[in-house]
Amino acid sequence: MSGQNCLVANDWICWDYVTSRSQELTDATVEHVWITGASVLIGLVVSVPLALLARRGRRWSAPVLTFTTLLYTVPSLAMFSLLLPVFGLSAALVVTGLVLYSLTILVRNALAGQEAVPEEVREAARGMGYGPGRLLWQVELPLALPALLAGVRIATVSTVALTTVGSIVGKGGLGNLIAPAVNSSFKAQVLTASVLCVLLALVADLLLLGLQRLLTPWTRAGVRPAGRAKGA
Repeated sequence: MSGQNCLVANDWICWDYVTSRSQELTDATVEHVWITGASVLIGLVVSVPLALLARRGRRWSAPVLTFTTLLYTVPSLAMFSLLLPVFGLSAALVVTGLVLYSLTILVRNALAGQEAVPEEVREAARGMGYGPGRLLWQVELPLALPALLAGVRIATVSTVALTTVGSIVGKGGLGNLIAPAVNSSFKAQVLTASVLCVLLALVADLLLLGLQRLLTPWTRAGVRPAGRAKGA
């Protein structure tokens, strides 16, 4: 009876809402996770080549960094309106918009990671016969991983929040629950969906932190990169 009363009373905390709408909450959470994951992964794939282009000198870095920064300043409603003729009212519309927003963080971190690779390490690799491609994949990108993965963590947390904006076109994951609940003052739905967003961001950040520590053991105290030469 108390559970039913919390719905009638429109309480912020209402377990009966969670149990009665469990499937709806699950579906919204799954949609939120896959939209966020797809956006960050595609953003990562796009950002690395852009960072490589930006590293070629100021002739390229200024336009690339300026363009990705300007993308982040475009309001979400305007961004979706510009993409609407191409993608229609679909999840692809939301994912594309989120990818464009993520580039600001990912490109800068990917570029910072590459620029942080010591020049003497590059010279040592060239002296050992490494060509440009092998130097990039076996030396530069591995050593750039700490900065790159730090950017992925920031972009992921940011994208978890931005995904809710997709509710404008009905593809916002948990945002699909938050937006109508705010309009109708349905407190339990607003709080539950918002808490789930926060939990998703925390879990994603912790998982990525664990992945970062696993892939970059040399960043921990007293551990040296396996590929770095002695005395380098």
